Amino acid sequence: MTIEDQELIEQLDEAPRRASAASVIAAARAPAPADELAGAAERPIAQREQPPVALRDVRARAPLLFLLRRVTLRRILRVAVLLAIDFVGVAAALFTTLSIKLALNGGLRAGVAFSDTRKSLAFAYLVVVLMFARVDLYGDRPRRPGLPRIFSALFQATVVGLVFALATGGHFHSYGFFIGSLFFGTLYLVVARELYTRVTGWLLDQAGYRRRVVLIGSGGHVAAVAQAIGGRSRTQVDVVGYLSSERKPQDGLRALGGVEHLERVLERERIDEVIVADPEFPPDQAVELVDRCHRRGVTVHVAPTTIEVLFDRAVFAAGSSVPLFTLRPPVFEGVQYLVKRSFDLVLSIAGLVLLSPVLAVIALAVRLSSPGPVIYRSVRPGIGGRPFHCFKFRTMREHAERSQEALEPYNELSGALFKIRDDPRLTPVGRLLRRFSLDELPQLVNVVRGEMSLVGPRPLPMRDYERLEEWHKKRYLVLPGITGLWQVSGRAELDFDDLVRLDFLYLERWSILLDLTILLKTIPAVLSRRGAY
Repeated sequence: MTIEDQELIEQLDEAPRRASAASVIAAARAPAPADELAGAAERPIAQREQPPVALRDVRARAPLLFLLRRVTLRRILRVAVLLAIDFVGVAAALFTTLSIKLALNGGLRAGVAFSDTRKSLAFAYLVVVLMFARVDLYGDRPRRPGLPRIFSALFQATVVGLVFALATGGHFHSYGFFIGSLFFGTLYLVVARELYTRVTGWLLDQAGYRRRVVLIGSGGHVAAVAQAIGGRSRTQVDVVGYLSSERKPQDGLRALGGVEHLERVLERERIDEVIVADPEFPPDQAVELVDRCHRRGVTVHVAPTTIEVLFDRAVFAAGSSVPLFTLRPPVFEGVQYLVKRSFDLVLSIAGLVLLSPVLAVIALAVRLSSPGPVIYRSVRPGIGGRPFHCFKFRTMREHAERSQEALEPYNELSGALFKIRDDPRLTPVGRLLRRFSLDELPQLVNVVRGEMSLVGPRPLPMRDYERLEEWHKKRYLVLPGITGLWQVSGRAELDFDDLVRLDFLYLERWSILLDLTILLKTIPAVLSRRGAY
C-alpha cells in the first residue's frame, strides 16, 4: 500500500469532519465556456480548414475488447521490450560479477559462472522487476525515470537480495558479489535503456509522431515552459499556442484566445495534451478545466513554478526537462478495469457461496415477518446515470414508497439524502437488517452482473438522484459500490457534501489495496453500527 493510501485510511474518521467542501463546490460551479471565439483568437483558427476530430471521453469505461486497441497493444509491446532488456541486463550483471570473482580466485571458468548465474537469476530478476515497477520504470516515455531512479531501485533490490541470502543461511567472506552486481547492473541497464529510448525516439520521429500541445497561463512562464518542452523532450512536441486572458506575444507563440475558448481550440487544432503553465491559475477553474479536457479525450499536465523550470531539476523531469505531473481522469479502464472487475467477480462469487446459509435464513425471516416480496428491486442510477435494479432484502412494509412524500418534512439528513431514525415503514426484521447492513447482501448479485462493484460510490435512490446538483453527478463516472468510504467514515453521521468529497477522494486514490482496506474496515464499521439506521 502506498503512503498516500495509508494516510487516507488513517484519517477517514477525522478528515471529513474537519475539511470543508467549499472548494469542491466552487470549482464545480465555475462558469461554462463561451460558445464563440472572438477577436484575434478567432482569425488564426479560421485559417485552418481542418474538420473537427471526433474526440473520445477518456473518462468513459473502456469496451470489453480494450486489449485490441492500438494504444493498449503499444503499451504491452513497450513493457515486454523493457522486461526483456532488464532480463538481459540483470543476467549480464550477474555473469560479469561471478566471472570476475572466479578469475580473482584462481582462473576464469565461464561454465561455472554461467551455472551460478542461472541459480540466482530468477530471484534477482523478480526483485528487480518489482522494484522497477514500483518507481514507474515501465511507464510511458515522457514520465519514465532515468539514472537516479534506476540506481535507487537496483540498490533496494540488492539490499533485498542480501537480506534474503543472510536469512536463508548464506555466509560470505566479503560482500563484493552484491557490490559488483549493483555496479554492473546499473551500468548495463542504464546504457541499454538509454539506447532503447534513443532508437525508439528516432523511429517515432521518422514516423512523424508528434504530440500537439496547447499551454494555458500568462506571463513569461508560458514561454519558458514552451521552450523547455519543445527543445529537449524525448518525443517531438508541437506547441500550437497558448490560451490566456492576456494578448501579449510570448516569444512567437500563437495567442489562441482565452480559457473560455478551450473547446473550440481542442477540436480545431487536434490537441493531444493541455499543459497548465501558470502557478497562479485559479484552483476553482482548474478543476473544471481538467473535466472539460477529459470529456474530449485530451490529457492534462500541470507544470511547476518558473524557478523549477529554470533549474531544470532532472530528478523530477522524467523524460523531459520540465517535471510534468499528469492528471489522470477519475475512472477505471483498460488494465485497471480488468483488475478491478476480476477482483469483484472472485470475491462476490465466493461471498455468495460462503454466505448462502445466511442469505437463506434472512430470506425466510423476511418472508415470515410481513407480506410482500423477499427481494426489493430498487431502481437506482448506475455508471453514467443509467438506471438498474439494485437488489436488497425488503426491510419495509409493502408499498412503503407511497408514503414517501408525507415523511419528507421529517428528513434528518442534509442535501439530497433522505433518512429518518425511526422510520415507521420499517418492519421489525427490516430494522435489524438495516442496523447491520445485511439488507444489502443481495447486491453481490448486482456485482456478478456487472451493474455494481464491491467498492465504490453508493448508488442513491432515484428520489435522491433527482435532487443532486450537477457537480455531485461526477461520482457516477464509475460503477457504484456495495461499500465505500461513506461506510467506513461515519456513514449517516456525515454531511452530504463531505460524503461527496469522500467519493472524489476514492476516485483519485483508487487501488486494489485501497479497495481491500475499505472492505476490511467495513466489517468493524457495520458491527459497531456507527451512524447506521
